[in-house]
Amino acid sequence: MSNLLPVLIVALVIALVAAVAVIGYRIALARRSQSTLLAPALLPNLAEEQVEDADGGLDSKSVIEDVLEEATKAEATRPDPLRLRDRLGRTRAAFAGALAGVSGRSSMDDDAWESLEEALISADVGVSTATRLVEAVRASAKTAKIKDGSEVEGLLRREIALLLSPADRTLQMAVSGPTVWMFVGVNGVGKTTTIAKLATREGAAGRHVVLAAADTFRAAAAEQLGIWAERSGATLVRGDEGADPGSVVFNAMASANSRGADLVLVDTAGRLHTKVNLMEELKKLRRIVDKTPDALTEVILVLDATTGQNGLTQAREFAAAVEVTGVALTKLDGTAKGGIVLAIQSELGIPVKIVGVGEGPEDLIPFDPEEFAAALFGE
Repeated sequence: MSNLLPVLIVALVIALVAAVAVIGYRIALARRSQSTLLAPALLPNLAEEQVEDADGGLDSKSVIEDVLEEATKAEATRPDPLRLRDRLGRTRAAFAGALAGVSGRSSMDDDAWESLEEALISADVGVSTATRLVEAVRASAKTAKIKDGSEVEGLLRREIALLLSPADRTLQMAVSGPTVWMFVGVNGVGKTTTIAKLATREGAAGRHVVLAAADTFRAAAAEQLGIWAERSGATLVRGDEGADPGSVVFNAMASANSRGADLVLVDTAGRLHTKVNLMEELKKLRRIVDKTPDALTEVILVLDATTGQNGLTQAREFAAAVEVTGVALTKLDGTAKGGIVLAIQSELGIPVKIVGVGEGPEDLIPFDPEEFAAALFGE
């Protein structure tokens, strides 16, 4: 019996070690499973650049269902949407700073007007636009015999509204057959997210939407659109990673015609090896769409408001290549550079049609010049 005691002790130790190993392995699996399910659930409310380099894992039907369930719960608990005024706090502060140097003056001399122009430039309105605004305000003040700096604010607000007003900001629909809206812009500005939000909005309005995932260079873009297609009831047309974007657009048009779809939203690449290649690719996609006469009604340039004057440079380049019809300005709620709205309209004549002031679909709203002008001055 004494000879068996050491054997029993060794066996007991081995059993304990094995039990600990099994428990540890199960804990690791549980943690891995939890992270796999929870991380994608954040995707619908993330900005595009946050998922730009995301890997796969979204093809599973169970994961998609978990994403939809979590997103639905999140939207159910969202507070009431804020007014545009409440979403433009940083830009409003920048404009308040622009007026601070003149509002307390009893008279407006040359130094005061120069100070106002410099302040507008610092608010990212742009040099030429700031000069145009100050000249218009100064002329109005002279006509109305206004000398008190406190009255200049009202004149500036009126001139801003006038600068923005002469433009058609509606997203146009084709008279018959499927309508096509193509979205262009560099990577990271929120193209895919903007398209997804519009698909949700248009689907809720009763339209049958087809999503063309023509950014085949970035797998995460197609997967993100796939999630939103599930949510909105849209049809997703995509190709393999690295496939010809033109084939995706061609198939999307064929799908829209065969299904009697109302609207095709085309996502495009924002990064190729050179700028020339990118612009040529966009021109090719437009030619494919134009094979269906009058289908393409909008080419929307998506810009990140936080980039300020850099966005104006992007706008010039894309407008020269693909005849941009309007701008979608994202992240307007998170920047002091909202003056870029004025620069785009004044210098390029391209209307801002929609703006993003939050992460949810309801936070992508039509741009209202009067409301924007009022929001800048805290009204």
